[in-house]
Amino acid sequence: MSHPRVSLEQWRTLQAVVEQGGFAQAAAHLHRSQSAVSYAVQRLQDNLGVSVLRIEGRRAVLTEAGEVVLRRARQLLRDAEALETLAHELKAGWEAEIRLVVDAAFPTEVLMEALQAFAPHDRGTRVLMQEVVLSGAMDLLREGTADLVISAGLPDSVLADELIEIEFIAVSHPDHPLHKQNKLLDFSDLRREMQIVIRDSGQYQVADHGWLESEHRWTVSSIERALSTVSHGLGFAWLPRHRVQAHLESGQLIALPLSHGQSYTTHLYISYAHPEHVGLAARLLTKHLQNAVAGFQSRVDSTQ
Repeated sequence: MSHPRVSLEQWRTLQAVVEQGGFAQAAAHLHRSQSAVSYAVQRLQDNLGVSVLRIEGRRAVLTEAGEVVLRRARQLLRDAEALETLAHELKAGWEAEIRLVVDAAFPTEVLMEALQAFAPHDRGTRVLMQEVVLSGAMDLLREGTADLVISAGLPDSVLADELIEIEFIAVSHPDHPLHKQNKLLDFSDLRREMQIVIRDSGQYQVADHGWLESEHRWTVSSIERALSTVSHGLGFAWLPRHRVQAHLESGQLIALPLSHGQSYTTHLYISYAHPEHVGLAARLLTKHLQNAVAGFQSRVDSTQ
């Protein structure tokens, strides 16, 4: 049986050189000498029998062969890290960290309630939280760079449980021209006004958020930015009801009087990126998220 001639550490060094942009930068990133980094990459190339890097100016860039092998090497490194993590979980039964990905439409108060309940029992587990919009969560699921995901959509191969239903409602500033027409509005009225839409944070199945037929459209990167833009009288938008409710009650925003389509709902799901080895901490956090959602929905129902 033949044995690998290139070590994981050499693959990791090559990845650092590429990602950091050069040998000196990689050496600083890895806390090693530049000569040690250069030697590791040269040994890797000698063992492979192919050139994987070329120098352009002051940057080290991949050759075509280098792009191919590093793509596979990244997966190899991820697999090695996953194996070590699995061994740790099997030994201790508790994760060192949870990479939590949350769709921006998920209510912040519910998320904070769940994290507050989880924190006293986390046993030192670090929570690395990332907010995404639309398909951004699916990208991270595909890449395997998340542990626990709250998302509006899922790749075909992922199993998930429904977590919460989010209502989006069309709103604008009270002084917006749409409120001066004193009639029920239809989509022909909306087409003439500026719409604020939220950009998808994904890379592969990108789609802006909401109805997209307005001739004049501004795109923003977050729900918070959309809310701020609409609150300043710039256009209209469909935004989560839980985020605009206080603005509606104070009169800062008003729901558009649409003849139909004033609101729509979307479902958020909770899933594990690696269901075959979910740790105890991730399961506990999931339980607290589900409990917090149940409490939130109970409070909403009691006010209706």
